[in-house]
Amino acid sequence: MTATEARPTERKPPELVDMSWDPITRIIGNLGIYTKIDFANREVVECHSTSSLFRGYSVFMKGKDPRDAGFITSRICGICGDNHTTCSDYAQQMAYGVKPPPLADYIVNLGEAAEYMFDHTIFQDNLVFVDFCEAMVKATNPGVLARAERTEAPHGDIHGYRTIADIMRAFNPFEGEVYKEALKVSRVTREMFCLMEGRHVHPSTLYPGGVGTMPQPTTFTDYLSRLMRVIDFVKKAVAMNDDVFDFFYEALPGYEEVGRRRILLGCWGAFQDPTTVDYRYETMNTWGKQMYVTPGIIVDGELVTNNLVDINLGLRILLGSSYYEDWVNEQPFVTHDPLGNPVDMRHPWNQTTVPVPQKRDFDEKYSWVMSPRWYDKRTDQHLALDTGGGPLARLWSTALNGLVDTPYVKATGHSVRISLPKGESLPETTLEWHIPQWSNTIERDRARPYFIAYAAAMALQFLEEAMGLVRAGETKVFQNYEVPDEAIGCGFHEAVRGVLSHHLVIKDKKIANYHPYPPTPWNASPRDMYGTPGPYEDAVQGQPIFEENGPDDFKGVDIMRTVRSFDPCLPCGVHMYVGKGKTLTTLHSPTYGANHG
Repeated sequence: MTATEARPTERKPPELVDMSWDPITRIIGNLGIYTKIDFANREVVECHSTSSLFRGYSVFMKGKDPRDAGFITSRICGICGDNHTTCSDYAQQMAYGVKPPPLADYIVNLGEAAEYMFDHTIFQDNLVFVDFCEAMVKATNPGVLARAERTEAPHGDIHGYRTIADIMRAFNPFEGEVYKEALKVSRVTREMFCLMEGRHVHPSTLYPGGVGTMPQPTTFTDYLSRLMRVIDFVKKAVAMNDDVFDFFYEALPGYEEVGRRRILLGCWGAFQDPTTVDYRYETMNTWGKQMYVTPGIIVDGELVTNNLVDINLGLRILLGSSYYEDWVNEQPFVTHDPLGNPVDMRHPWNQTTVPVPQKRDFDEKYSWVMSPRWYDKRTDQHLALDTGGGPLARLWSTALNGLVDTPYVKATGHSVRISLPKGESLPETTLEWHIPQWSNTIERDRARPYFIAYAAAMALQFLEEAMGLVRAGETKVFQNYEVPDEAIGCGFHEAVRGVLSHHLVIKDKKIANYHPYPPTPWNASPRDMYGTPGPYEDAVQGQPIFEENGPDDFKGVDIMRTVRSFDPCLPCGVHMYVGKGKTLTTLHSPTYGANHG
């Protein structure tokens, strides 16, 4: 099918082929995507998402000193470990009843802002965009590339590329200008992170009660000078992404259906307001709404709640297709929250992890990932929320809430306006992200550069506030506390790829129960006990195929774009099985285009 042809509407007799990509190497665990593809009607008719790795953090955390939780849980992930440390500290601060000094909260916010800029840049430009670069489009949709060569780039005055194909070339791995520049930007943003949190990616200066970072004036000016070096790159990235993604909608009518699923988004909020937050559960609804990324659950485009207490109480960990024994007949750890609300047996506070290894069976159990769901009391449904890869849910929730109103970022109710100052070559710029029509592959990817801009803009404000405190002599960054005999705590944060919560139960000054729920289980979950597929499965299943190749040389680029839009990290090794007993094994370097074996 060429770029300009409309998709046929009449159905042909199905031509089904089993295809699988396993493993798609993950940041956490190993991901496999198993599909049935109907090549006659060019669509995916079935999808199962599997993970072949058991982690077991919730098992070996038991009995540990709770003060070690941040350092241990940071090792869950080799990319967003600091998000875990931060979230763990939030949960511990609730359990210990301690509020860090304001400067400590600003330092944490600045570290997390740098992490978003670092991680989203390297993922979008060096990993995701490989699926949209010239080399890949040439191999999968030569008709689209031919059209891209003839299509002027609307924002060429900002990013400097004349045609869409020129932008695609700039993202070619190892050779493209933007690909190489993004690697430099990632180095600078990583340095910014280390100024605040000591070490990347397992912070050495974050603790419950505050930070160990020395708040000297140069700490903040060194961060600011680096931020100003990357501000123009951020503006260009938004313009380039908009140009390419708008072109895809134009060149391939119907592409909005790729990776589209019902709008079911969750955001737990990020960037605490140090003037409001006290980390107490009793006031969590109040300080949660003051976060500079507003929490929210969005169902069919409607904001259902922004109350972190409601969000917490609605969490349910379902089994179904997961390799675990159920725990509902065990004794609960927590029967009521600190406000007196009943806590469900399937809430993470009450979960007991009992692994049961077994053979993979797509009709029964097939994954080590559990199925987190959010219970919607209005409809009596367990919702398979996704994170939109992180940025889509964060921007959508913040926009709908309309609560963030700062000199640099404003939520309008239908959009988010982001103001960036003059850089080395580009003038002061206001970007506006609008709530899109769809929750799909392209909009998940489009949101990412806008959120890099959001993080950069908020970092400017946090720097001003932090430097103001230092000038006023308010340089305290740690508050002492005692570990109580018994306590519970929960932390809510946004990891780079989306919702992150840590749930802690302390007995006899030790961890009695600890469950971290990062974005991966939400997005990569298998079918739950009600038969509801997880977000990857749901987004891929039923999506059309636009790739021009047939079964024999099929690369699965539309499927890979969908899975990667959720930010699961790019495969280093993709093993592909083509039906009828023909096995094709392709080994990739970390990206596309290096030596193929």
